[in-house]
Amino acid sequence: MEIIRQKEIDLIESKLAFNPVVSILGPRQCGKTTLVKQYAGQKKKDIHYYDLEKTADFELLKDLYLAMADIKGLVIIDEIQRLPKIFEALRVIVDTRKDIRFLILGSASPDIIKNVSETLAGRTGFVYLNGFHLHEVREPGYKRLWVRGGFPRSYLVKQEAHSYEWREDFIRTFLERDVPVLGYNLPAQRMRRIWTMVAHYHGDQLNMSEIAGSVGVNYKTVRNYLDILCGTYMVRELLPWTRNTKKRLVKAPKIYLRDTGILHALLSLRNEKDVAGHPKCGKSWEGFALEETIAVLDLQDDQVYYWAVHNQAELDLLFTAGGKRFGVEYKYGSHVKAERSMHIAIEELGLEQLFIVSPQGRESRIGEKIYSLPISRLDVLKRKVGL
Repeated sequence: MEIIRQKEIDLIESKLAFNPVVSILGPRQCGKTTLVKQYAGQKKKDIHYYDLEKTADFELLKDLYLAMADIKGLVIIDEIQRLPKIFEALRVIVDTRKDIRFLILGSASPDIIKNVSETLAGRTGFVYLNGFHLHEVREPGYKRLWVRGGFPRSYLVKQEAHSYEWREDFIRTFLERDVPVLGYNLPAQRMRRIWTMVAHYHGDQLNMSEIAGSVGVNYKTVRNYLDILCGTYMVRELLPWTRNTKKRLVKAPKIYLRDTGILHALLSLRNEKDVAGHPKCGKSWEGFALEETIAVLDLQDDQVYYWAVHNQAELDLLFTAGGKRFGVEYKYGSHVKAERSMHIAIEELGLEQLFIVSPQGRESRIGEKIYSLPISRLDVLKRKVGL
């Protein structure tokens, strides 16, 4: 089964209309190559595809000026991180020619983002790609996507056991191959312990000193490793909103693994029964629903926050749209109700509206500014905030 990601295909087309270079960013194995092939299949002309994992393509593009001398149209370069010197040549070519466009992609890393942002500044558009989301899979219910996560191979495989095995292999490859390439040389077993401890903080504030002491490394090592996990789109560090309030606020970031399938593998949760019986079940669902909300609303990382007052109130997600503030609370349960902390958040933050998202149920207004809806109807949230 192939899932056509038409929203992202259309976004690539719109970005290429006014950018000579478009870069697709996202974690390894999230479907970037499949996406560009879907795009190429729809356009069908003046497209030239190169994969730098192939020796012939790698050797050819070592001299990009010569390779592109007689090429016009769209050039797709996959696994671009294998040839870092190519970025300077790209800049010169797009500055001197109007008959060529580039679509570039590769395994996410801070180095690629730096090269694109610095060398191709003002010349590139970005398309951020994660795993599958509910609006793409079009499957009744959310549980398969929640338990397995959105990585295509994990989600699409028929047997649940094979999905878990794939995620275990993904984690092992990430630790043994990808992280060392980024210049970080801790033993893979120790890095797995750090990542697993981060998973146990999913949905909470991370205590890096506690992790450092437990694993036997210093605070800086944990911080550097967390930066790698964030930079490769494995972890989301959700910053607190600390403006325009007189309350004593929590100022530490919250940590989420962006893909709940990877979270469950790190916690050794093989299936839905294991997930449902684990103490992190509610926090796992919160992270899943958070990522779904951000995807539906097309929010960037620097547009989303959480808010918390010491021993008083907390808001899972805070964002601004049309100059107005909105809040979202995630409740893993069949019955939801307006709570005191929600009213505090509405008053303190001046929220236009607060939404409660739960696994199932029906849409309903449960307060003057409080609206409840199931995760399957996040399109309603998007419509109500005007995005």
